[in-house]
Amino acid sequence: MVLMVTMIVGVITVVWLLVTRMPDGNAIMPALPDSLSLPDGAKAEAVTFGKGWFAVVTTDQRLLIYGADGTLRQDIGISP
Repeated sequence: MVLMVTMIVGVITVVWLLVTRMPDGNAIMPALPDSLSLPDGAKAEAVTFGKGWFAVVTTDQRLLIYGADGTLRQDIGISP
Protein backbone atom coordinates (compact mmCIF):
# COMPACT_ATOMS: atom_id res chain seq x y z
CA MET A 1 0.00 0.00 0.00
CA VAL A 2 2.83 2.41 0.89
CA LEU A 3 4.64 1.56 -2.34
CA MET A 4 1.49 2.25 -4.37
CA VAL A 5 0.99 5.66 -2.74
CA THR A 6 4.67 6.49 -3.24
CA MET A 7 4.47 5.58 -6.93
CA ILE A 8 1.32 7.65 -7.47
CA VAL A 9 2.86 10.67 -5.75
CA GLY A 10 6.06 10.18 -7.78
CA VAL A 11 4.21 10.03 -11.11
CA ILE A 12 2.16 13.11 -10.22
CA THR A 13 5.36 14.95 -9.25
CA VAL A 14 7.14 14.04 -12.50
CA VAL A 15 4.15 15.10 -14.61
CA TRP A 16 3.85 18.37 -12.67
CA LEU A 17 7.57 19.11 -13.14
CA LEU A 18 7.39 18.40 -16.87
CA VAL A 19 4.37 20.65 -17.33
CA THR A 20 5.75 23.56 -15.30
CA ARG A 21 9.34 23.39 -16.56
CA MET A 22 8.67 22.98 -20.29
CA PRO A 23 9.26 26.06 -22.42
CA ASP A 24 6.22 27.83 -23.78
CA GLY A 25 5.18 26.00 -26.95
CA ASN A 26 3.13 28.98 -28.10
CA ALA A 27 6.01 31.45 -28.05
CA ILE A 28 6.06 33.87 -30.96
CA MET A 29 9.05 33.47 -33.26
CA PRO A 30 10.91 36.61 -34.36
CA ALA A 31 9.85 37.80 -37.79
CA LEU A 32 12.16 37.44 -40.76
CA PRO A 33 12.14 40.06 -43.52
CA ASP A 34 9.83 39.40 -46.47
CA SER A 35 12.76 38.87 -48.81
CA LEU A 36 16.25 37.74 -48.00
CA SER A 37 18.96 37.02 -50.52
CA LEU A 38 21.89 34.80 -49.65
CA PRO A 39 25.19 35.16 -51.50
CA ASP A 40 25.57 33.11 -54.70
CA GLY A 41 25.94 29.40 -54.02
CA ALA A 42 25.04 29.64 -50.33
CA LYS A 43 22.35 27.42 -48.85
CA ALA A 44 20.98 27.99 -45.34
CA GLU A 45 21.71 25.27 -42.80
CA ALA A 46 20.66 26.97 -39.52
CA VAL A 47 19.20 30.26 -38.33
CA THR A 48 19.43 32.00 -34.97
CA PHE A 49 17.98 35.26 -33.68
CA GLY A 50 19.18 38.12 -31.49
CA LYS A 51 17.82 41.55 -30.62
CA GLY A 52 17.81 43.50 -33.88
CA TRP A 53 19.72 40.88 -35.89
CA PHE A 54 19.68 37.28 -37.04
CA ALA A 55 22.37 34.93 -38.28
CA VAL A 56 22.35 32.27 -40.99
CA VAL A 57 24.84 29.41 -41.03
CA THR A 58 25.42 28.17 -44.56
CA THR A 59 26.45 24.78 -45.90
CA ASP A 60 29.70 26.27 -47.23
CA GLN A 61 30.81 27.05 -43.63
CA ARG A 62 29.99 30.75 -43.38
CA LEU A 63 28.12 32.73 -40.75
CA LEU A 64 26.08 35.54 -42.28
CA ILE A 65 24.87 38.23 -39.87
CA TYR A 66 21.85 40.22 -41.07
CA GLY A 67 20.16 43.28 -39.63
CA ALA A 68 16.46 43.20 -38.76
CA ASP A 69 15.71 44.82 -42.13
CA GLY A 70 17.47 42.02 -44.05
CA THR A 71 20.71 43.81 -44.95
CA LEU A 72 23.91 41.79 -44.67
CA ARG A 73 26.06 43.21 -41.87
CA GLN A 74 28.89 40.70 -41.66
CA ASP A 75 30.16 37.56 -43.42
CA ILE A 76 32.34 35.38 -41.20
CA GLY A 77 34.18 32.32 -42.45
CA ILE A 78 34.08 29.29 -40.15
CA SER A 79 37.26 27.23 -40.13
CA PRO A 80 37.13 23.53 -39.18
